[in-house]
Formats: sequence, structure tokens, C-alpha cells
Amino acid sequence: MRPRIPSVPRVASLPPVVLAGGALTVGIGGLYLAGLLLTGGEIESGTTVRGVGIGGLSREEAARKLEQHLAEAGPRKLAVKVGDRGGVVDPRQAGFTFDVRETLDRAASTGADPVSVIGGLFRSGGDIEPVVRVDEDKARAALGKLARTLDQKVRDGAVSFADGRVEQIAPRTGYALDVDAAIGALRTPFLRGAQDSVTALPARETEPKVTAEEVRRTVRAFAQPAMSAPVALTAGGKRFTITPAVLGEYLTMRPDDTGRLTPELDGKGLRAAPAVAGALNGLPATPRNARLGLEGDKVVVTADARPGVEVTDKALGKAVLPLLTKSGAARAGEVATRQIQPEVTRENAARLGLTEKMSSFTVDFEPAPYRTTNVGRAVELINGSVVMPNQTWSFNRTVGERTEANGFAEGVMIFDGQYTKAPGGGVSAVATTVFNAMFFAGVKPVEYGAHSFYIERYPEGREATVAWGSLDLRFANDSGKAVYIQAESTDTSVTVTFLGTKKYDEVTSVKGPRTNVQQPTEKVSTAEKCVPQTPLEGFDVTVERVFRDDGREVRREPFRTHYTPRDEIVCEEVPNRRQP
Repeated sequence: MRPRIPSVPRVASLPPVVLAGGALTVGIGGLYLAGLLLTGGEIESGTTVRGVGIGGLSREEAARKLEQHLAEAGPRKLAVKVGDRGGVVDPRQAGFTFDVRETLDRAASTGADPVSVIGGLFRSGGDIEPVVRVDEDKARAALGKLARTLDQKVRDGAVSFADGRVEQIAPRTGYALDVDAAIGALRTPFLRGAQDSVTALPARETEPKVTAEEVRRTVRAFAQPAMSAPVALTAGGKRFTITPAVLGEYLTMRPDDTGRLTPELDGKGLRAAPAVAGALNGLPATPRNARLGLEGDKVVVTADARPGVEVTDKALGKAVLPLLTKSGAARAGEVATRQIQPEVTRENAARLGLTEKMSSFTVDFEPAPYRTTNVGRAVELINGSVVMPNQTWSFNRTVGERTEANGFAEGVMIFDGQYTKAPGGGVSAVATTVFNAMFFAGVKPVEYGAHSFYIERYPEGREATVAWGSLDLRFANDSGKAVYIQAESTDTSVTVTFLGTKKYDEVTSVKGPRTNVQQPTEKVSTAEKCVPQTPLEGFDVTVERVFRDDGREVRREPFRTHYTPRDEIVCEEVPNRRQP
């Protein structure tokens, strides 16, 4: 009997797909293991950054390698320009750096899953661009500083004149760096490591209003003809010329709203230029009133009036500008003048009421050279004054400040209660004379003041002094007609006469007694300009102005005056005083 062979269990056939899948599973597992063994790190094989290989390195190894390389490879400077102006940006100061962490994130494998690992067996990492990081605060600060040197203000074209020559200024476009846009514009050259190329930074442009073409047009059409020759002018019968050098000093070209250059002439400056003023000042600019005199008590005209001739700044400019583009004989013209009529003429003197003597007063004084000068100068300025009805006449306004420049010399006057030397000393004699002529003419006083102490040559309570800036002598003409002031002087006297129409038949003066009498004291002065002074008592006095019409008294007006004592002043020289 044969031995029994045990049966083997039957294995059913597996479908091909399953078999294939099993084989595939075994293959992928092997590739996965191989991929892990071959790649060995987080950076894909063959990966480079700026030519530096980091494939197969761990992140830590790659980071160390990149930090060293990128620090050395980064550009030290970036050449830039704004418009046509060039400069340099230090990228480190501007906050531009390479971000190693982000760069490695970009270069690292995507993961340890089989697809990523096995895929690494069949691809190379390639060259990776480093990631740029920007500290925007630093970038704005650096670019703002750069803008201050590279920004360019817009410049309009211009035409000017110097010494009779035409000068041109070319227009220029303005550029203002766009800081925010410039930060982005610097990323590429920094990444590229561009050391030698120049990066044009974005900027806002401003075009000039006055263009180069407008400058050329202005030179051709106006400026060159204007400086080609002098202009000849006639004013009030007086002929004079103005050279291109003088014209150019006061001639400018101004742009209008459209950028067109138009000429402007400084008529005031040109009028004051010596070449012009010297000619025009010969014209009688101030009108001269008819001169009046007396035949008995009646007014007569002793010299005719003369009108003044005025050349205004506007009229001068209006005459000159049209001539500047002309040539030859056409560069000559007439300046319009304005005649200023005098207030008093032979024809209107009677109509103004200047028919008779209203009053006249004379003050005598001891002769002295300074008195002759100062009294004579004040009389010269006052003589011929005309005060129309309801107008106010002022001594200070008429005579002006008593200075050497105004024709006055140093003389003796009262200051702070004693005699002293100062310019204009002696003018109070004229003020007192005018005051008395006003007093007896019957017109209204507005401002006046007596001397601080009494001076014997003047009438008590009926005298006046003046001081520039503090005390004036003023009266209002309330006579209803014009008043003409006639003033004349000699070396020892001054006379002032009011001509007009009397408002009252007669004006007289009544003086009261001295009251409140006070005695002077003696003082010693060592002042360098000390003037000896004799003593005189102080007192109060009232003078009444009496008005009469038709032989009867109409009214009285009191004038009250207080005089302080005139102390005796003894001058003594200080020992060892330095002599000038």
C-alpha cells in the first residue's frame, strides 16, 4: 500500500492588478528609503543661492553658509539719480538686507511625505534668488535725506538786464523724489548686486511756466531792441536822454499767468535816478504864489504867480516803455506833465479876500550871527504862506525841524529852565512875532506856549516859543477869507504881517498886573555848554484880547501866562577838563 501524501491547501489566483499593486508597493517603499538616504537633509540636492551650493545641507548648515556669503555678496553702494542729478545710496543704512530665514524657506524641501521625498530623487533644487527684507523706516529716512540733495526746484526761464546788456536764464524742470515708490525701485538693483549701473528713481516732475522758447521770443522781440540805444525825452520843454545802462537798472521782465514775459518799468526808481532827476529837478516843481505887498494898508501884487510842473512816475514810465522797441529817431518822445496851479494869482487875490493889512508886528533883538542865520531861515520858510478859510497853520510844519541840514545854526535857547546852546536858537523871536500878528489879526489860536521864564524883549503874556516834537504854534483861520503871511527880517529885527480881510475893525491888548511873584535863586553850573544867566523874578500875568466893531467892544478873550523865576546861573569850568 502506497504512503499517503498530505494535501497542500490551494491558493486562489490573485488578480493581476493586485499583484502589480503589491510589486509597486514594494518599489515605492524602496524608493522612499533610498530618497531619505540620498537627500539626507532639508535642502534639495543641487540647490544654490547666488551660486553657493546648499543642497543636501541642514537648515542650520545652510543658514551659516548663506549668512557669510550674502553679507559679502551684497552691494556696498547703489548709484541712483533723480532727474539729471546723481547720488549714492548705502543699502545697509537704507535698511536693505537679505533675509536668510525666508530664503531657506523658499529653498527647503516641501516635506517628508513619500511623494516629496521620492520626487527629490528625480529633480535638482536649482538656483534660488535670495529674499530681500526692507526696514521701511530706515529706507524713508535715508531717501528723505537723499531727496534734500537730489531734488531740484523748478526754474522758470528769465530775461534780465545788467549794464545795458541782456542776460538770459534757461528754464529747468523740477524733480521731487517719490520716496515710497523709490523704496520698491531699489529692491531690484540691490538684489541684482548692481554696483556700477545707475538706477533712475521715480520722481514727480514740475515743468517750468516760462519755457526756453518764451525766453528766445522775449530776447528777440523786446529785450535786445530795448538795450539797443538810448531814449530821448522831453518834459516841460526840457530835453534829456536815458542810456540803456540806466534803463536796464529799472526794467524787469515778469511772467503773467500763462508764462508769457512782459516788461515792467519801475517809474519811481527811474524818476529818482541821477540821470533823470538831474534833468527834471530843473523844472519848477513847486508852484509859486503871487507875491503881495502893501501900498499903505491896501494889498497889491508885486510879482506874478508861477505854476509848478509835475512829472509823475506813471507818466515817465508811460512815455518810456513804447520807445524801447523802436529804433533810430523813433526812440524819442514827450513826457506828459501836469501843471500845479498856485493858490494866489494876480487874478484871484482880490476874490480870495487878500485886500488889506489885518495886522503887523515887529520884534527887535540884539545882533548875533546865529540869530541872523536862524531868524532869516525861518522867515524865508514862512514868507508867502497862504492859509485858506478854516485851515490851520502850523509853525513846525511850515519851518520844519531846526537842524543844520535844514539851514539852521547852533544858538542860545531855553532848555530845562536855563539858557543852553542848541541848533535853532533864536527862532522863538519869529514865533513870538507870528503869535502877536495872529493875536492882532483876531484869528483863533489853536496851540501855543510861552517861554518858561520871562524874556524882557518880549511883551509880557503875549509871546510864544516852539520846540520840535513837543510844542507848536498853530492858529485856525476863522476870518472867513484867505490869510497871506508876509515875513521879513534884518540883523536886529523880524516883522510879520497878516494880509487878508479884517473880521473886526480893531483888536487891542490889555495887560493886567503881575501876581504870584516869586524870587529867583543862584546856581553854579559846570556844564560844558553853560550860558551865564541874570536873575529875574517869576510871576503870573493875564492879557486880554479886546475885539471892537463899529467903535464898540464886541468881546474879550483872556490869555493867562505863568513864568517861573529865572535863576542866576554862574558858569564855572571843571579843573583838568579835556580840551577838544
